[in-house]
Amino acid sequence: MNRSIQPAQEGQAVRIGLGLAAVTAVISGVSLFVNASAVRSFGDPALFTTLKNGVAAILLLALAVPFSRSAWRPARGHWRGLLAIGIVGGGIPFILFFTGLAAASAPGAAVIQKTLFAWVAILAIVFLRERLGGLQIAAVAVLLVSQLLIQPPGGVRWGSGETMILAATGLWAIEVVVAKRVLVGVPPLIAGVARMGIGLIVLVGYLWMTGGFAGMAHLGADQVAWVLLTGCLLTAYVASWYAALQRAPASAVTAILTLGLPITAGLQLVSNGQVPTPDAVVGYGAGLGAVALLGWLALRAPRTQRADASA
Repeated sequence: MNRSIQPAQEGQAVRIGLGLAAVTAVISGVSLFVNASAVRSFGDPALFTTLKNGVAAILLLALAVPFSRSAWRPARGHWRGLLAIGIVGGGIPFILFFTGLAAASAPGAAVIQKTLFAWVAILAIVFLRERLGGLQIAAVAVLLVSQLLIQPPGGVRWGSGETMILAATGLWAIEVVVAKRVLVGVPPLIAGVARMGIGLIVLVGYLWMTGGFAGMAHLGADQVAWVLLTGCLLTAYVASWYAALQRAPASAVTAILTLGLPITAGLQLVSNGQVPTPDAVVGYGAGLGAVALLGWLALRAPRTQRADASA
């Protein structure tokens, strides 16, 4: 009897997880648009990232305070995972990414970062034992092609900046795998606190060593407002992202995040009349179809398990 109930409960969890992933994609699309304006206003991306992440860490901690003491006392293995999430997800890759941006070509940075879902899919197969059939692999391939249509790789040249951005993307992919395991026994908000809090310590150390805190003396009211706004968006992103990752397959959740790109494009169209190229429109359509297929297959998997258990 329990064997038939468990897949049904899992199916409900997957539906909620995919819905939360869609919410995260919307937040991501808005955040990309807002952060572009914030960075231009701020000037120093390292200081901006540290302050924004600090706001998110404080807000996530405030949201997680009501949890019981037992929730704040994860098993020893989970503590190691939380530490890894903070360093590998919330600290080092941010340093690599914004340092790489200063040296990388804009097309190169965009193309490399958009391969995150593909790396997660590979790692999920190896370390999370997620089963990707022919349709899933085809959908991932179409999604990858769609990203190249949205941001053509023309003009990409490889250098130290691109290498750092690739390393950051790889670390974020590893974070997804580690977080997926940790979230089995740790509430998403507490995992988010670890990601942003431990990561903040790494970022503060980096700024201290590079003298980046000097820019704080020149912050204006507009820049403080940008930090607070983007920090709130980051808080919502991390909370919904980890909640989605806890419930649904990592490969599907990460693929759904790409839906944030057309949302950003829509905001750019409304804001400054920036019309996507025909290739980009085709890419958006192909990406939407691939994500829809991956989501449907993720929903179908528990039903298949339930049918197998009943057989």
